[in-house]
Amino acid sequence: MLKKAFLLFINTFSISMTANSGYAMLGVIKNRFVDKYQWFTKEEMEDYIALAQSCPGPIACSSSMIIGYQSSGILGALAAVLGVILPPFLMMALVTYFYTFISTNAYVRIFITGMQAGVCAMLLDVVLGLFGGVVKMNRPFYYIMVVLSFLYVRLTPYSIFFLALICIGIAVLKTLLFKKETEEKA
Repeated sequence: MLKKAFLLFINTFSISMTANSGYAMLGVIKNRFVDKYQWFTKEEMEDYIALAQSCPGPIACSSSMIIGYQSSGILGALAAVLGVILPPFLMMALVTYFYTFISTNAYVRIFITGMQAGVCAMLLDVVLGLFGGVVKMNRPFYYIMVVLSFLYVRLTPYSIFFLALICIGIAVLKTLLFKKETEEKA
């Protein structure tokens, strides 16, 4: 268990050092713990990511905590979260210390501009991976929910919190109706 917790720390630390946002980290986390170590199935990882997205706070911390806990209990959760939060903390300390130099350096600006393309690619990988779960279910209802959710986010000024509440309400209503249909058929 201690060895697995150490592996979690090392992996989440290295992922946090290279991926530049929580959502960008999700694809790398999936590749590392599903494909490389085979600690989880792809479906389990998709469930963990969905659960992490529903938790308050940074997605990187939530997902690493869930993955750490599922693989090594509380020690794994602590190791994974520490691995995720330590690199940004150290980076921010360095940036703060060298702010004057960094803010005026042309090479740093070029580097940051180049990183934006990589982050976009990582985010696209996460979106396509999550959409793959919707495609597997192959039900028109879920396609409609994806499209309506996207339109809500892009076209309304309202908080995503309300979208989450609406989706929860629809899911509960659908579950209750499906349960009622099943009881009537039996």
